[in-house]
Amino acid sequence: MLIAGIDEAGRGPCLGPMVLAVAVIEKSKEPSLSEIGVADSKLLSPEQRSFQFPKIKKALSEFATVHIQPEEIDSLRDRKSLNEIEAMRAAQLLNGLKKKPELVYVDSPDIIEYNFAKRIKKFLSFETIVKTEHKADLNYPIVSAASILAKVERDAEIEKLARKFGKIGSGYPHDPETIAFIEKYLQEHKKLPSIARKSWDTSQRLLDARLQTKIAEW
Repeated sequence: MLIAGIDEAGRGPCLGPMVLAVAVIEKSKEPSLSEIGVADSKLLSPEQRSFQFPKIKKALSEFATVHIQPEEIDSLRDRKSLNEIEAMRAAQLLNGLKKKPELVYVDSPDIIEYNFAKRIKKFLSFETIVKTEHKADLNYPIVSAASILAKVERDAEIEKLARKFGKIGSGYPHDPETIAFIEKYLQEHKKLPSIARKSWDTSQRLLDARLQTKIAEW
């Protein structure tokens, strides 16, 4: 019996992509993931995640990721919620698998857990059982594995962006380094950086503050 797990990394940041990952394994082989030490990626250090990353991929039957870039998120949010966007891309990952799982566990961002399963099923091209739960990345090793794959890839993307743009921090609104980067970029370029999610409240707030400062300077 093939089972799959889906999780994301980078849902909340105002900079950089959101990364979704699907991990697939034979149910009988799922204990091998626990032997590797998989857990919710947020509970592991970057070193632990990097160490586990190749071992997880080797243990899985199949895996895939999708990177949703800021401009795509902004464009889709004109007509869809972030939950709907995530469900669309989760279904895209599942539809692209060579062998389809009979059971899929997903970490649910919806307040009502099952609503996220209904969202995903709208976009699926095959029949399967979809179980969406809060903290699935903590409760199911296969979702923990997907969580780690997504997090490692997201971190690698942030490192690439930092090499291009300089110190950008983690990309999260609570990170002072991220806020300082956006403020400096606005001051120098009079617009938000291309790696910013322009539809985010944080981005709009900083942009509005810069415009108000500019008006005051006049």
